[in-house]
Amino acid sequence: MTTTDTTDVSRESKGQKRSLRVAMIMQRYYPLVGGAEKLVGALAPQLQAHGIEVAILTRRYPGLSPFEQIEGVPVYRLPIPGPKAIASFSFTLSALPRLLNLRADVLHAHEVFSPATTAVAARRFTGAPIVITAHRSGPLGDVQRLQHKLMGQRRLTAFAQQAAAFTAISREIGDELAAAGVPAQKIHYIPNGVDTQRFAPLDYEAKQKLRARLNLPQQVEIAVFVGRLAAEKRPEQLLAAWREIHAARPGAALLMLGTGELEARLKASAGERVRFTGAVNNVVEYLQAADLFVLPSAAEGLSIAMLEAMSSGLPVLVTRVGGAPEVIVQGENGWLIEADAPDELRAGLLTLLNDAALRERLGQQARAEVIAKYSLEKMINDLIVLYRQLANWD
Repeated sequence: MTTTDTTDVSRESKGQKRSLRVAMIMQRYYPLVGGAEKLVGALAPQLQAHGIEVAILTRRYPGLSPFEQIEGVPVYRLPIPGPKAIASFSFTLSALPRLLNLRADVLHAHEVFSPATTAVAARRFTGAPIVITAHRSGPLGDVQRLQHKLMGQRRLTAFAQQAAAFTAISREIGDELAAAGVPAQKIHYIPNGVDTQRFAPLDYEAKQKLRARLNLPQQVEIAVFVGRLAAEKRPEQLLAAWREIHAARPGAALLMLGTGELEARLKASAGERVRFTGAVNNVVEYLQAADLFVLPSAAEGLSIAMLEAMSSGLPVLVTRVGGAPEVIVQGENGWLIEADAPDELRAGLLTLLNDAALRERLGQQARAEVIAKYSLEKMINDLIVLYRQLANWD
């Protein structure tokens, strides 16, 4: 549901204390969807339900309106004309008056690139404390990518000085931030969370009915990949492995959920028993209909798709990157392989496809792990505590 922009975040009424206000700044937002976008899209409405007023400032890409309200959350899309450097400058320049008007108590920048730059610039005028979240680790992650840019380490040093807090969604990201000079007392470990009530397993009968409705094969094993069809997710390695899997398990099927720059090439080389769904709004149903989840990424932060699959009771086969080794205990609540190890990928898939009892055990333990440590409710509570602390909000 969308509405026209008529006013900024609501103002306080006479004699009545207003809610704490948080402005979230990010490069992309719904309907452009990746891990960070999915996370914030789930967080923002729930934060509102907990009494936090949230506004989102993001970039305006072709075909998207300057303003809309999504699930009760105002979303401001700001212009990004010209080449990359000019686009970043324009975004920051456009954000400043908007942030002044919103009168946010906390500025929350998602990523340590232009969102963090914008937050630091706005702080000079608003005085609001800054929270910065890095969403990915490793060579393709926020910290290392920025360090390899011109003046990157200087920017990181400035962020470390100006931001009141950094949230690390994985211990690995926390270690990278510390190594880059962020004081330990500013780093708060708040891992990603998912809605464990929505992402929940179905019984056998309900699962078969769901497969029929989604036009999926019955009585065979189905593996599911959820993510951008981009090189870092290694979908080509998955399809290469699946061609060999098909020879051993001709009935098994692979679902590829998502879109990306490799989509056309992947479809041309997919082989048999592979179905591409494109972008879907009902990811949860495909997870509930599947038998296992696979994500052979070369880089991640703490994969939302992986946590959603675990919450749905699926065994997950993922690479030992980002926060996955902090969540998965090999052979207990999931299956870990090395990145860029095609033999391990193929062997892991065969092991899980051939052993229903193992899949059942891993899936049960996976869901228990997410409920205990990675629920959306826990993440929301941790963020609210941090926001209130930084804003000195009683």
